[in-house]
Amino acid sequence: MLHFYLTAMTFIPLLGALIILAVPKTQETFIKYFAVVMSLPSLVISVFLWSTYGDTGGFHPYIDKIDWIPVIGVQYYMAVDGLSIPLVVLTALLTTLSLWYSAKVIHTRVKEFFALFLLLEMGMLGVFVSLDLVLFYFFWEIGLVPMFLLIGIWGQPKDRPQYSAIKFFIYTLVGSVAMLLAFIAIYLASDTWDMTQIPNALAGSVLEGFNPLAIAAFWAIFIAFAIKVPLWPFHTWLPDAHTAAPTAGSVILAGVLLKLGGYGMIRVLIPFFPQVFQQMWFIIAILGIISMIYGALVSFAQWDLKRLIAYSSVSHMGYFMLGLVAAIALTGATGDVAQSRVIALNGAVLQMVNHGLITGGLFFLVGVIYERTHTRDLKAFGGLSAKLPVYYGVMMVTALASLGLPGLAGFISEFMVFRGAFHIIPTFAIIGIVAIVLTAAYILYKIIQYLFLGEFSEEKWNNIFDAGHWPFKIDMAGFEVITMAPLLIGMVVIGVAPAFIINTINATSVLILQALR
Repeated sequence: MLHFYLTAMTFIPLLGALIILAVPKTQETFIKYFAVVMSLPSLVISVFLWSTYGDTGGFHPYIDKIDWIPVIGVQYYMAVDGLSIPLVVLTALLTTLSLWYSAKVIHTRVKEFFALFLLLEMGMLGVFVSLDLVLFYFFWEIGLVPMFLLIGIWGQPKDRPQYSAIKFFIYTLVGSVAMLLAFIAIYLASDTWDMTQIPNALAGSVLEGFNPLAIAAFWAIFIAFAIKVPLWPFHTWLPDAHTAAPTAGSVILAGVLLKLGGYGMIRVLIPFFPQVFQQMWFIIAILGIISMIYGALVSFAQWDLKRLIAYSSVSHMGYFMLGLVAAIALTGATGDVAQSRVIALNGAVLQMVNHGLITGGLFFLVGVIYERTHTRDLKAFGGLSAKLPVYYGVMMVTALASLGLPGLAGFISEFMVFRGAFHIIPTFAIIGIVAIVLTAAYILYKIIQYLFLGEFSEEKWNNIFDAGHWPFKIDMAGFEVITMAPLLIGMVVIGVAPAFIINTINATSVLILQALR
């Protein structure tokens, strides 16, 4: 049965991409704003789905499901629940904002850029709504090619965009191939591709429990998702890809593509292989803690602002891993421990959403200053608070949200992760506090101090530009303020009144953990 909401939300961007390909490339202005318009229906539908979704934890009543390839049992099966709805809204929002921003700053090969971006949106949305393994894999792979081209073609030459794009492609493809083999093994063991039926269908099969075949399938899928997250030591593609990508590409990489891996771990690994996950939690917790601390340390060592924020993603997604591990570490938990597991999982999911808002905003802000100065070297700046008060204020809010300041979005998800983890895996939670301190250090010392504080130096500025040239004719342009406004509102609203999103996530988290075999 088709309700068409999910299908329309997913494929309207594809329709927009196809129309753009038919438009003469000389019509650049039309192409740019047509792409923005074609991204809006997906955003409207995603908000509608959230507004009409209850707190039962089950899938939304609007489900699209028909036979797709009957001969092998593949279905076109789409649905959303409390886990996927916030991520779908995040994807649609960041895509619209990225296209709006890019309409003002992209001037080369405009037709190809906006067509590829809409195709990328379709792939990302498809992953979050697919409940058939083949359909899930189909959309997972679709997003690989547009991002590869966006990095390789529109990246800055000095940042080795072709090298970074190929590195991104190879890393992701290796993980995808391993995941595909595991998916085939799951089908052979369960005789279904239906992701809602597989957990029960695996009972009594060769992939049930803690055995060599189940362990091999688990790690094959885990590595594919860990590369996307990215989890140390599978993270090395990320800084290069972020640094080379155009601003909108970096926003989508950090804001959405990294979430595909986290979403897959919750949607696939926990229900399919709960015993393996619970037996392997210690190893995964170590990887998560290393990601948290290593990412923060390397961020502190960076002088390239974009690269600093890229490594901060490694650290912040480590918080997600800590919450995920805390939720799965114990079996047969009841009472307060069971409650802590749910809190940790809620925090992990909320961390993905908050990271998308905050780090997406930070990459937009890097683009604001890079478009004018063509440098990201923190040593080149200083004293900009007096020159750029609006930019300073917006960056301060966004950076402090990344730091985890109470009252902003970053705090509540980190608090929930540590609240759950302290009850279940206290040693790892205590070690993880180091990452919080390091995050405060690089945010305040590297970003705030080197960009904005101190005296503005005309001499330092003139070493980069012609004498007397000041590239900021205005502080932040209107389109830049419009781009950042929804993200700032989201950071404040989630920070002050997070109940609306936590309630959406919570019921699904409860069902996921209750269903563990």
